[in-house]
Amino acid sequence: MRQAANKRTVKGMDVQVETKGETATLGTADISRILATLPHRYPFLMVDRIVDIDGDRHAIGIKNVTANEPHFQGHFPDNPVMPGVLILEGMAQTAGTICLWQYPVENASPLVYFMTIDKAKFRRPVVPGDVLEYHMTKLTKRRNMWWFRGEAKVDGQLVAEAEVSAMIAARAGK
Repeated sequence: MRQAANKRTVKGMDVQVETKGETATLGTADISRILATLPHRYPFLMVDRIVDIDGDRHAIGIKNVTANEPHFQGHFPDNPVMPGVLILEGMAQTAGTICLWQYPVENASPLVYFMTIDKAKFRRPVVPGDVLEYHMTKLTKRRNMWWFRGEAKVDGQLVAEAEVSAMIAARAGK
């Protein structure tokens, strides 16, 4: 028997929560919600949308890779390839966003700092026209530290993977 959906606000984002046993799926967040959460801005914002949000446990960040992004001017002009470090940054931004959404709306938004990268592997190039998906799954959380495993995929194929950690900290003066 299906349980009723509840409406909840997460960082100003109204989402429908559909409960199936112990799993609650929150849904999606568009670019305006991501911009309201992260301090990053173009050209360094590496995630356009977040889907399949399951609390702080899992989410998929989406990045539409376009030829007019500034890093392609030098990496490499005749054979544009998205730099691997920017793929890792997109993973970290996706994970950091869902971490920050766990804090109550009425509190001043804390900051999230990228702390470590482990077990990073790059499997194939990401090029303009690709839709890059950052599949982030929480490994653990202790106090203000979070650890995630990430897989970056294009058309369902693994292009990169890594484990990343982040620290949540209060904004200066707050």
